[in-house]
Amino acid sequence: MRNKFSIVVLTYNEEDSLQGCLDSIKWCNDIVVIDSYSSDQTTEIAKKAGARVFQNKFSDFAQQRNFANEKVIFKHEWVFHLDADEQFTEGLRVECNKAIDAHQYGAFLVPAKEILWGKWLKYSAGTVYQMRFHKLTDARFEQYGHGQRECDLVKGLGKLTQAYEHYFMSKGVQQWFMKHLKYATEEVENEKNVSLNKIPFAKLLIGASHEKRRVLKAISYKIPLRPIFKFIYMYILKLGFLDGLVGFRFCIMKSMYEQIIVLKKIEKIKSN
Repeated sequence: MRNKFSIVVLTYNEEDSLQGCLDSIKWCNDIVVIDSYSSDQTTEIAKKAGARVFQNKFSDFAQQRNFANEKVIFKHEWVFHLDADEQFTEGLRVECNKAIDAHQYGAFLVPAKEILWGKWLKYSAGTVYQMRFHKLTDARFEQYGHGQRECDLVKGLGKLTQAYEHYFMSKGVQQWFMKHLKYATEEVENEKNVSLNKIPFAKLLIGASHEKRRVLKAISYKIPLRPIFKFIYMYILKLGFLDGLVGFRFCIMKSMYEQIIVLKKIEKIKSN
């Protein structure tokens, strides 16, 4: 199968997880790594695998992905954005090539399978869509919370059905909590921009799945006892218990993350 798109991989000290990502995209003839000045063997691993490596100081995910889109000369007009703890699948590769041929849309939301300790969290994590695949001239990224979302769409936003795999605990429990401490601070900053009278509640009924998810995220900022609600929502309402013991532990972790956000919010109020 002829390769029709380039792949961008964002890295920072990823020597323990990058190889798995690169192994899943060996078929790609244009792999570009955007590295945030790693101090380990990340760049050496990338170069050994044949990837082109560029370095740029990280400020946020949107800026880093836009840096790749705007500063790198790619071999293809279409790019797929990955992180080092994510892996491609053959089904996704086939679907991407078909989407390029059809060119019905210029950008696509792509689902992720969240993998924890070797198990797909089918229920508790649900299906998370992000815009990761687009024609270079048809879309950009903007920062939202601690992640990014699409903007400046030229030819609309489609949705793929095949998922990439996200091994989000690849750096261990301690690293996960350290990262989420930072995310909690960003969530507190983002929360102040959310007003109940500006939340598009109608999208819960008529919106696409990613729009519904964003509305629920905004509503969660205003819910009291949000750590408890988070656990009930994920473990019971979303049937997270069907993911077994791993699913239970994941729901506990996400509830703890919500508690960290609450504590960060209290800390900010007390310091003012």
